[in-house]
Amino acid sequence: MDPTEKADSLIEALPYLQAFRGKTFLIKMGGSAMEDPDLVAKVMRDIVFLEVAGINPIVVHGGGKAISAAMEAAGLEAKFVGGFRVTTDEAIDIVSRVLSEEINPGLVRMIRNFGGKAVGIPGNDVFLGEKIKGTDSEGRRVDIGRVGEVVGCQMAHMDAAHHAGIVPVISPLAAELATGRPLNINADLAAAALAKELRVAKLVYLSDVPGLLSDPKDPSTLIKSVTRKEADAMITDGTISGGMIPKIRSAVDALNAGVRKVHFVDGRLPHALLLEIFTDGGVGTEVVR
Repeated sequence: MDPTEKADSLIEALPYLQAFRGKTFLIKMGGSAMEDPDLVAKVMRDIVFLEVAGINPIVVHGGGKAISAAMEAAGLEAKFVGGFRVTTDEAIDIVSRVLSEEINPGLVRMIRNFGGKAVGIPGNDVFLGEKIKGTDSEGRRVDIGRVGEVVGCQMAHMDAAHHAGIVPVISPLAAELATGRPLNINADLAAAALAKELRVAKLVYLSDVPGLLSDPKDPSTLIKSVTRKEADAMITDGTISGGMIPKIRSAVDALNAGVRKVHFVDGRLPHALLLEIFTDGGVGTEVVR
């Protein structure tokens, strides 16, 4: 780009910077977008950009591949039922350690290295949960261990970070209501629960898919924008299937609760977060009311 083109890009971003200043964005990071340290670093730098631009970013992260590797190293087999990781008492210790002692501090450190301000908050200091059962391939309800759903949020740590102008980086764990012990929470659902609680301006899912596709095998069939009603119809007719169904349902649920927009963006694309938010065309799919 020559200098004039660079200036044009800044001018294109201007109305978005004006509209979003002071607003809260919740960014959920997951999938293979978290496996490449260079890509993760680019996302953290983009989050610092949001912070400097006067936007209040919040990060909720996953850690599936790292957890599976740690379980394998400990001699535990990774098992999934209906998309949920079977989490035994032994496994929850590994899940908590990987999320709270490895992934979370690493993300916080990256943000700080780029000149931003961030604090790691264990999810079980934010989310309250209750255990759930899984559904196997034959439709039977089965015990999947220390896996839960979010039933409430504790906002003290979040509020303190917000008032101090610090980016909260949160792991997908919850404190079980009955015992206070940690529960493993699906990161997509944890992010949606917090987005609903805060009624954020944007909920952004950064993962390893481009967004919603008319043909799941053809990235060129990206759907730029859908309404809640259209998204429901796409689930019914089979356009949305598999692992995208719970993501879309959580997006619609968040919109119904007051979130303004939900975005699905391919985190493997450098600066996808900024391109989706600050350009007219965007690079992913937005789900709107």
